[in-house]
Amino acid sequence: MSEEIKKVFAAKKEQDQAVHPTFTCRPSFPPLCLTFPAFPHPSRLQHLVLDSTSSPTKYLGGFIPNSAFITFLTAGFPTPDATVPLMLALEAGGADIIELGVPFSDPTADGPTIQKANTVAIENNVHYVNCLEYVRQARAQGLKAPVIFMGYYNPILAYGEEKAVQDAREAGANGYIMCDLPPEEAAKFRDVCASSGMSYVPLIAPSSSIDRVKFLTSIADSFIYVVSKMGVTGSSAEQAMSASLPELISRIQHFTPVPLAVGFGVDNRTHFDFVTAAGADGVVVGSKIIKTIFENATQGDAAKAVEAFCAEITLRGQEVKSLGRKNKPSNTNGHVSPPLPIPPAEPVEKSDLKVTGAGKLPSRFGIFGGAYVAESLVDCLSELEAAYVEASNDPAFWKEFEDMYGYMNRPSELYLAERLTEEMGGAKIWLKREDLNHTGSHKINNAVGQILLAKRLGKKRIIAETGAGQHGVATATVCAKFGMECDIYMGAEDVRRQELNVFRIKMLGGNVIPVTSGSQTLKDAVNEAMRDWVTRLDSTHYLIGSAIGPHPFPTIVRDFQRVIGREIKSQLQEKAGKLPDAVVACVGGGSNAIGTFYDFIGDEGVRLVGVEAGGHGIDTEAHSATLSKGVIGVVHGASSYIIQSKEGQLTPTHSISAGLDYNSVGPEHSHLKYIGRAEYIVADDFQCLSAFKMVTQLEGIIPALESSHALWGGMQLAKTLPKDQDIVICLSGNGAKDVAEVLLTLKKPEWADRLDWHVAQ
Repeated sequence: MSEEIKKVFAAKKEQDQAVHPTFTCRPSFPPLCLTFPAFPHPSRLQHLVLDSTSSPTKYLGGFIPNSAFITFLTAGFPTPDATVPLMLALEAGGADIIELGVPFSDPTADGPTIQKANTVAIENNVHYVNCLEYVRQARAQGLKAPVIFMGYYNPILAYGEEKAVQDAREAGANGYIMCDLPPEEAAKFRDVCASSGMSYVPLIAPSSSIDRVKFLTSIADSFIYVVSKMGVTGSSAEQAMSASLPELISRIQHFTPVPLAVGFGVDNRTHFDFVTAAGADGVVVGSKIIKTIFENATQGDAAKAVEAFCAEITLRGQEVKSLGRKNKPSNTNGHVSPPLPIPPAEPVEKSDLKVTGAGKLPSRFGIFGGAYVAESLVDCLSELEAAYVEASNDPAFWKEFEDMYGYMNRPSELYLAERLTEEMGGAKIWLKREDLNHTGSHKINNAVGQILLAKRLGKKRIIAETGAGQHGVATATVCAKFGMECDIYMGAEDVRRQELNVFRIKMLGGNVIPVTSGSQTLKDAVNEAMRDWVTRLDSTHYLIGSAIGPHPFPTIVRDFQRVIGREIKSQLQEKAGKLPDAVVACVGGGSNAIGTFYDFIGDEGVRLVGVEAGGHGIDTEAHSATLSKGVIGVVHGASSYIIQSKEGQLTPTHSISAGLDYNSVGPEHSHLKYIGRAEYIVADDFQCLSAFKMVTQLEGIIPALESSHALWGGMQLAKTLPKDQDIVICLSGNGAKDVAEVLLTLKKPEWADRLDWHVAQ
């Protein structure tokens, strides 16, 4: 099936064989001249002359050869029955290849237009199985263009990789472009594609290093997708096309004769001509097509409008003129932006296709973890890993970290909760008082460590996601301390629930950006932070707040949080002369828990107990008990347990505590569950509030709602153990941030009666 894709590019090349490049330039005018090196393809333009002083930019000379026109369409948008007519309209307008977007709930590499199309498609209950049917129907109605499924890995994984590829082949599809499945994570999937004759199309970004380019070109079969810009999908007539694109294409062509298709940002025929002249064998248009459908869907004219737009791009039915014509083109909305920073090239033999400089940290925890990310992030993550390896092996770095202990208020106290212990009647209950840290939670540990790392990397801007707001406050705090710009992404629902922390972030000089997409909670804040990061990699560090995300983030966050477990081990030895019999922590993403657990993993006599958010109950859909009820999948760059539908879409979660309201969990926790080293239990909203009430009234400590889950789990465990045993519960955060939410809850008579707590009446 990949052969059909190759035929498209071969046909375009044949059309160019008899044509020789021409060159014209107005010598009296000082244009921007882009002189390209000789391209491997003899038909490629060798000189393109642009007048960069005009607005918009004018093309002054050059012959534009034929390029394949590759179109993108989100399946199931705007309605389920619109997809096949739209596919046929794309071909009728001149599309050579069709990318059919498989809907996904969390498309982190896509901009607002395609995000919205995905949301509509999922609301229409369209999933991978429907995409297969659309291809079957389109083929039955005469569609000849190759069809490539484009999207994200999790729906394919949920369907089953081998079955997904086999069914796609039988339906008449030709290959895959997976936005978050780089080749290193796709060994099995690539093998399945190859054995079925289906194409696996790799992506190359402007940030891809030379070694990376060598590797990616070595595995390409039908073509390579070249990302024209750093950032997410999206186009505009006013949006720039990069002047560095010819250099990027030429560099890639140095290593391969495989055709190159350029996407991201192409909006009109002028953009198309520029990309073709830059040396591309194919040009991808996506967001503009989705916009065209949006604009015409209500009138029922979407298919007709899409066909007309495609005809404008392909000049179908028109006489193709040289770009050296004197008359102003009908559409001159192309712009040229400053060059992108392309990594410097080193002299290299074409035959040397081996990647060098492998990572020095394990990227997986058993079968979990990895780096399932857009190609634009691969080398950035490698840079981060290298910097962290260097820092972690440098005693001066750890001294700098420990020098901040006075600022962080470390070590935190290990406190014997005598009245709570007496009430439970069993094992002694110790509280690790992370709530007494500066900013009121464990989050400061990771925030300090990562900002020191960002300083080493020379970054000036920090972004972060936050749920309960504690990580946002900690991040804004260290940004104020170190004089860095600070942007915090927070779900709009969490902004409502955590108004006090939002105000604290703003007081500290941080900028809170409410996220209104999806469920408007933590997972959506992570999505937006990742989209931001990819657009400003040169200046920005993503200070991720939990032990989640792509490698090396879970390892980095764990290592900065393991100070919790180390202190527990030494403090209890000093106070009781022994190791604890169990350590207990709440688990959302899982940073405080992995920090508590890690130094005890090798101590088999110590039970590791994580407590997840049961919400309204795990027998309902309104919970966040990922490890208890989730399945293995891939989201936010890592393989882990996920709360999702059977089709692989992330589904809404619920917890009274914003910080635990998350669809996935850190991959190391997934590994500990999988091998049976840690046990994970659930506390629902009522049990959380019961623990909140009890610890407040018995110990005079108002705990965070997140921590209250751990308190409930630890208290229940203590009841079952003898009095000579010791349990340590990580009291990860202060409850001051939650008082308003608890007040609103207790104003409801049903909750006040159930808890027998009428303080808000």
